[in-house]
Amino acid sequence: MTNTKNNEQEILINRLIQLEQKSQRLEDIEEIKKLKARFFRFIDEKKWTEFGDLFTSDATLISQGQDFSAGGGQAYGKMIGDLVGKAPTVHHGHMPEIDMIDMDNAKGIWAMEDLLTFPDAKDAYPGHNGYGQYREMYRKENGTWKISSTKLTRFRMDPLKNWDPNTDPVTGQTVTSK
Repeated sequence: MTNTKNNEQEILINRLIQLEQKSQRLEDIEEIKKLKARFFRFIDEKKWTEFGDLFTSDATLISQGQDFSAGGGQAYGKMIGDLVGKAPTVHHGHMPEIDMIDMDNAKGIWAMEDLLTFPDAKDAYPGHNGYGQYREMYRKENGTWKISSTKLTRFRMDPLKNWDPNTDPVTGQTVTSK
C-alpha cells in the first residue's frame, strides 16, 4: 500500500512539474511576442535608444543580406534613425512561430509588412510597402528576453511616392514657416 501511495505522489509531483514548465514556456512566448511588438512600435515612435535596448550586446543584425551587427543594437538603432529620420513609418509583425529551445533561448519567424516614405528630395531613398519575414533568435538575460539574432528578408517591395517636405507627412497640409 505504501508503494502505491508513493507512486501516486510521485506521478502527481511529476505532473505538477510538467504543468509548471508548460506554464513557464507559454509565459516566455508571450514575453517574446511583447518584445517584438516593442521592436515595431519603437521604430514607428522613433525611440531609437529603447529600440537598441531590445538586443543582446552580441546580437547578429542582418537586413536584406547586409550585416549591421557592428556596434550592437544601439548602433543599429542609430543607423535606422539616421536613415528614417522623422519620416512616417508603419511596421507590423504577424503570425509568430515561436519555439522554445531551452529555458533561456528561443527562435521565431514573423511575417512582416512595412510602409516607409521619405521627404521628396534629391537623392532621397524611395518609399516602399514591403512584405517579408524576420527569422530570429532570442535569449533571456537577467530575466528579460532580448533579440540575439535577427534576419530580415523582404519578398516584395512595392514603390510608394515620397512626400513633399513642405507638407506635414501625416496630414498632407502645407507647413507654414515661423
